[in-house]
Parts: sequence; structure tokens; C-alpha cells
Amino acid sequence: MEINGIVVSPDPRLRQECAQIEEIDERIERLAEQMKRQMFENGGCGLAAPQVGELIQLVVIDTEYTSEKDYDPYVLINPVIVESSDTKVPFNEGCLSIPGINVEIERPDHVVVEAYDLNADLIRYEASGDLMCVCLQHEIDHLHGITMFERLLPTKRLAAMHDYQEALAHGAKPGETS
Repeated sequence: MEINGIVVSPDPRLRQECAQIEEIDERIERLAEQMKRQMFENGGCGLAAPQVGELIQLVVIDTEYTSEKDYDPYVLINPVIVESSDTKVPFNEGCLSIPGINVEIERPDHVVVEAYDLNADLIRYEASGDLMCVCLQHEIDHLHGITMFERLLPTKRLAAMHDYQEALAHGAKPGETS
């Protein structure tokens, strides 16, 4: 199922492992531009290709924009977390593919990610204790078929799934959180 061009849970595409991108061509560049538009239009700070129905390892992220004038997302191709801290901290997360709710998830408070950009240059992203740190991990999870639900303990997962069903029944759209 899709809402506003965003694949929403429980669509099976969100639970699949995504293929690595072998060649950065015009199709990948067009998809990255489409994803940037969709992320902005839905008020997100990160979007992974499976969230728009493409099962490839492509992510766009911009955690600092305040308007269209300063909107300039990073494009990450085949991103990999190469380092993460042992220290985990809770963060209240939302997801464009699970509209209407937020859930508290514990994640490492420091990560180093390597990915290719649209010029096929290898880039390193390092983030600690902020939204970028969480967003990198959240979006990379999507590329491996992991949603917020899978990061929750069973009792919290059941409660979150119930809250999500309620939110959908009340018309929640991507970008809306509790």
C-alpha cells in the first residue's frame, strides 16, 4: 500500500533485503531526485529506496533543513555502518512508512558510515548523539528489511502496532507523528 507516493507498513517491500547498486546511471540519478522531492513533500528527514518501492541500496538524508531554500539532502549509495559505539541511547523516532506514531528506540550514539555519492566517490559520514546519527541507522535498517517495529521489544512492538493501526484508521499520512 502507498500513501502520497510512500510505501507504508505492512507492505512486504519494507521487509526485503535490497540489492546493491552496481552502476550509477541516469535511472539512479532520477530516482535520487524523485526521492528528494518525496521526502521534502512528506516532511521527512530521511528516505530509503524501498520506501518508494525500489529494492536497491539508495538513501537520501537531510536532518537540518528548515525550508525549501536550505534543503540539500545527502545521497548515499550502498551505505554501510563501519563503526558504531557500544553506548546506546534512546531516541523518539518516526517513519514516513509508519505514519501517525513515534516510538522510542535505543541505538548506538555514534556511527561512522561509508557510502558512495552520485559521482561514485566514497564518502564517510560520522555522527554522534544527534538526529543525523539516528537517521543514518534508521535508513540503513530499511535497506535490510528492518523497520522500527523490529527494533522494539515484543510488548512494545505489540503496543506500537496497535497504535499504528489506530493512526491509519484515523487517516494518518506520511510525515504525521503522534
